[in-house]
Amino acid sequence: MENRTMDVRLIPSSYLRGKIDPYDPFLWYEEMRKQTPVYYNDKAGMWNVFLYKDVKRVLEDKEFFSNVIPRRGQSSLSQSIIAMDPPKHTDIRSIVSRSFTPKVMREWEPRIHEIAVELLNSVQGQSEFDIVNDFSYPLPVIVIAEMLGVPSSEMKRFKDWSDTLVSSPENDHPEHLAKFKEIRNRTEAELSAFFEQIIEEKRAHPGNDLISILIKAKEEEAKLSSQELIAFCNLLLVAGNETTTNLISNAVYSLIEHKLVFEQVKHDPALVPQLVEETLRYRSPAQVIIRRVKQDTELRNNKLKKGEIVMAWIGSANRDENQFENAHVFDIHRKPNHHLAFGQGIHFCLGAPLARLEANIALTSLLQRVDRLFWQPDRRPVPIGNSTAIYGLKKLPVSVK
Repeated sequence: MENRTMDVRLIPSSYLRGKIDPYDPFLWYEEMRKQTPVYYNDKAGMWNVFLYKDVKRVLEDKEFFSNVIPRRGQSSLSQSIIAMDPPKHTDIRSIVSRSFTPKVMREWEPRIHEIAVELLNSVQGQSEFDIVNDFSYPLPVIVIAEMLGVPSSEMKRFKDWSDTLVSSPENDHPEHLAKFKEIRNRTEAELSAFFEQIIEEKRAHPGNDLISILIKAKEEEAKLSSQELIAFCNLLLVAGNETTTNLISNAVYSLIEHKLVFEQVKHDPALVPQLVEETLRYRSPAQVIIRRVKQDTELRNNKLKKGEIVMAWIGSANRDENQFENAHVFDIHRKPNHHLAFGQGIHFCLGAPLARLEANIALTSLLQRVDRLFWQPDRRPVPIGNSTAIYGLKKLPVSVK
């Protein structure tokens, strides 16, 4: 089979999922699991994998699958830890993981709670507000900004940068693709320039923030290049925004949709962690992870050639009926719940403890304030419609009592 893979950043979502509701791809996933659980998309030039067992293998089998994805032109994110294999991945992860230990997370817990309370106070007394723009977006961005030691007053720019970098083209018209690529490249350059300036300031005047810690590690251990430091800051800002924002929003959406679950967690806040885990499974913030075939292999009698690209659909794997009983049911009491929302193996999401902590605090704080959550018929949620990988909402206007 000819390897003619497109630049994965420039693939319209319609190439991969067709013209489906961006907030309800699950019927399509179910159809693919039953009919073609492993198939080659000729238009996009890549493999697609839908079953839990196969997705798990693609994510954790470092002998046959790689995180290093060739791109036309080097982006900052392509130089980050998510686009590396061992031993480089091991060296850098050993440095940056020090800022996400259980001890560090415990130290951040009071501040995250404080931010959640401040945001909820700002909408206190309103009968309606937007969960995304008033709560689930600003909370993780403020946290990440403070962790990095950058001004959270830049929040609007952070959101614009982040939304652009996770978006996909709307179509394959040459003019549209050229414009999309131009905007994306400009955004990456702006974000990198922003962090270059911050890093220079931190080098001259170090603090206790994550960037200062990484600069010190770079100078003492010589494992982290300047470009890799910038790339990690870019990744943390984008991933820290998108993952946690959509996790919180998707959980609130699920609470509105499942009133019995709302009543259960409202009366027993100890169930909030289970709500978070089931949201991660049922409405995974990241729907797909990309890998490259390192050497020829097989999946369900399909021959995958070295160099070919594989789309591992974790959003489908987390709804696989072979892995989860009543997989289509939102069940916060599900045990076990071995979802793949944060990946698998050596590339398991570094920020997972932070995302879980933020979501637990945010949802607990919200539930303490409201007795009822609902949306008006003329004020429906607005899904993120232009991203292949990210699953969430642009707007979630809610009425409260």
